[in-house]
Amino acid sequence: MTDITRIALITGANKGIGLEIARQLAQAGVSVIIGARHADRASAAVTGLSAAGLQVTSVKIDLNDHTSIAAAAESIRARHGRLDILVNNAGIVDAEDGPPSAGSPEAARRIMDTNFVGTLAVTRAMLPLLRKSAAARIVNLSSSLGSLTLNGDPGSPYYAARLIGYNASKAALNMLTVQLAEELRGTPHVVNSVSPGFVKTDLTGQAGFMTPEEGARLPVRYALLGDEAVSGRFVEASGETPW
Repeated sequence: MTDITRIALITGANKGIGLEIARQLAQAGVSVIIGARHADRASAAVTGLSAAGLQVTSVKIDLNDHTSIAAAAESIRARHGRLDILVNNAGIVDAEDGPPSAGSPEAARRIMDTNFVGTLAVTRAMLPLLRKSAAARIVNLSSSLGSLTLNGDPGSPYYAARLIGYNASKAALNMLTVQLAEELRGTPHVVNSVSPGFVKTDLTGQAGFMTPEEGARLPVRYALLGDEAVSGRFVEASGETPW
């Protein structure tokens, strides 16, 4: 491929933080692919961003449907031949989640299937395309709730947020970051876990402290890391987060 424009896929990018990450990457000159489960919602997001003169397309991808993941990878391969940026943004919460004594095991399974297993499936499917990039950037949208250290620290503001399914899913996602960073060691490709903060989105019931635009800034920064890029880190706006 002779096209030097960076190609980015963002999962769950039809709304919230994902949509803002798509907007900010496109504003930086990246050709953005919005990944979404529902074609109509993806189309609406593409229409809105394209109206602002941004280079955006979409692809159907459902983290719980591995056939759709394989089809999305093939579509990107056929059109672009590579992928330069993967932002694993898609994720869910569940009303039946809660502390270990009360949280539903079925809810924990649903959350884990999407937030960890689905993200792993997407990453594996896209890795051959990412390896064709001159310097791929993988950003896993994690959460400080996935920190084992903070979950066990009574002085942490996250200590009381006992959601066994969600917190465990983000801890598992961090393990993906750590292990994949080791696999990619010695290559120009990097992967990091990024906690955007407590953002006002549908996922948080609009109860956050930050706007989606503010929450997108740190993931975008890590998606655009240059030649001196770090890898295998867990970060939030205030600095590195303990695992």
